[in-house]
Amino acid sequence: MTLRDARPRSTREARTPMTLAFALAALASRRARALVDPFALRAAAAAGSCERSFAPTSSFVPTSSFASASAASRDTRNVAVIAHVDHGKTTLMDKLMTSSSSSSTSSASATERDRAMDSNALERERGITIQAKYTSFAHDGVTINAVDTPGHADFGGEVERALDMVDGVLLLVDPIEGAMAQTKFVLRKAVQKGLKPIVVLNKVDREGVTRALCDAVESDLFDLMASFGAADEQLDFPVAYASARAGAADTLLENTRRDVEEGSGSVDAILRLIVEHVPPPRGDEAKPFSMLVSMIDRDPFLGRVVTGRVVDGSCRMGDKITVLRLNDGSVRETFRVQKIFTSKSLKREEVDRCVSGDIVTIAGGVDATVTDTLCDASVTEPLASTPVDPPTLRMTFGVNDSGLAGKEGKQLTERQIEKRLREEAETDVALRIEATESGLEVQGRGELHLGVLIENMRREGFELSVSPPRVVYGVDEFGKKTEPFEEIILELGEADVGAVIEALSQRKGELSDMESNVDEDGRSRLTFVAPSRGLIGFRQEFINATRGTGVMQRAFHSYGESRGNIDKVRKGMLISTVSGTTTAYALAALEPRGTLFVGPACEVYAGMIVGEHTRENDLEVNPTKEKKLTNIRASGNDETVRLTPPKAIKLEEAIGYVAEDERIEVTPSAIRLRKANVKPGRRAPR
Repeated sequence: MTLRDARPRSTREARTPMTLAFALAALASRRARALVDPFALRAAAAAGSCERSFAPTSSFVPTSSFASASAASRDTRNVAVIAHVDHGKTTLMDKLMTSSSSSSTSSASATERDRAMDSNALERERGITIQAKYTSFAHDGVTINAVDTPGHADFGGEVERALDMVDGVLLLVDPIEGAMAQTKFVLRKAVQKGLKPIVVLNKVDREGVTRALCDAVESDLFDLMASFGAADEQLDFPVAYASARAGAADTLLENTRRDVEEGSGSVDAILRLIVEHVPPPRGDEAKPFSMLVSMIDRDPFLGRVVTGRVVDGSCRMGDKITVLRLNDGSVRETFRVQKIFTSKSLKREEVDRCVSGDIVTIAGGVDATVTDTLCDASVTEPLASTPVDPPTLRMTFGVNDSGLAGKEGKQLTERQIEKRLREEAETDVALRIEATESGLEVQGRGELHLGVLIENMRREGFELSVSPPRVVYGVDEFGKKTEPFEEIILELGEADVGAVIEALSQRKGELSDMESNVDEDGRSRLTFVAPSRGLIGFRQEFINATRGTGVMQRAFHSYGESRGNIDKVRKGMLISTVSGTTTAYALAALEPRGTLFVGPACEVYAGMIVGEHTRENDLEVNPTKEKKLTNIRASGNDETVRLTPPKAIKLEEAIGYVAEDERIEVTPSAIRLRKANVKPGRRAPR
């Protein structure tokens, strides 16, 4: 018995007799399907040898929905791949594309590199998926439109809008880690939309993965979906066991492990599960055309292009269509369709016509945005869209007004910054922009969400000043102040548990679960619920406490009553009082005072933070001081100045480090910290 099996399960004990009976029936059904290959029976039925021996497995969508599907949509499946970060979504997408029957020699070359769906430069650098992307491939005559979604909680808005385009989901779970924070988030969204999941237990070739552990994870997922109010049809989910890195998958754990050892596996079993269990798109090709916009992009030749799923009807190039707003159904614009594209194995292909159930990209509009409805002129009601969770953090973006402003960037003015932010808000449904007296307030899902935006702007040549992050407060129905809370899952060594619990308790966090020996290294797993404002800057403290060996994952939990003030103790700063170039002589005298952020021969200005003080008060210093020269010969040679390398401040670290009276200066070549008021007389003493 594993620790997961010994853990009390309140949800399992609270099941009704009907739900328990259905669970037993579902388990028996899955075991029966594992013993008899339905796809082999289907092939035999087609040959006439067993005409009535097999009935196709029923899907979650009622039979009436299949009757309304057009002939073209019956040969289409729309599915999203969802999971927690680093559970193997993008790697599995690579294997599905190369395994599909559409992977010809020309298209296979596009998917030869690892993580082919991560086409963004930042995605490949960080090893995470930031933007949701889709592609199409075929299997046994069925077109599969697959959407790769981010696994990080900060980019949950990408997942929410991707679920509007699909009829089913592939839920990837690492058996060693189990259902993590983002797993719960994306699974809740899928269950609420009525999507039936196909569970894929990935990385089953890892040491420590056993049959009992896989059964425990399946039971945990059942309990999780039951707590979300899943229907009985959703609880009867099929399970596949895979090693995406090895390109092997099967409905039996033993077969997958054998294929990994022999190096002869494939992921065809997952493709067959998609064809069998994901229902065809619901829609009527005879109705007027309507499509919900879920993604926006810009083409260098065509301008703005919108991507979404065709709900009803059909559309051809040259057709005149109308764009309806979601909130009031008013007409935003009317245009003629210039181009229609679909994605085939990462390549955009032009088509003449799209029909109900297709996921396509349409060019020709100018103002259409996410959640808008593209439709025929006879349609007057916009399509419903999934509500997006509200942002939790806000930062103020402004013009860089430091002493080095305008020397490194090309995009400098407030008008250019606002235009860029407005364009980003059109494509990112989780981002909000508001103009304030102090600058442009940008609201997002978390530090990483806003950090990626700032990094993209920096690489595009922008110079800007950014304030420290603050949480977005709310008010409940009784008029009480509320704040966002997050669920944090930490994996760390047993020796570091005490220090981390104490640090999070000081940040108003509450321990909700604790497990020991969760992996082969004997590590512990802690689950906390803490206010978002208390987690600002905690990542670096966690890294220091665990000496870089800990793993932390966060996801939005809920809004709750504010827990009061949080005392944060941070050391003071070393602040430059003059402008000029730093010298080794001056920095050598400052080293005993604290940790330096700059080295010799660096340009500084008055009010710039050049280091961290050893004490809690700020200290004004002169890092440009030079050694005075005399005409008297010294009796011996001057000692060589040896300086400790300065501490490099990264953007994500700076976001969680700066205090309320400080700013982050972002330029294409540097990240600097400074005081909001660079003049000493206007700064409050600390």
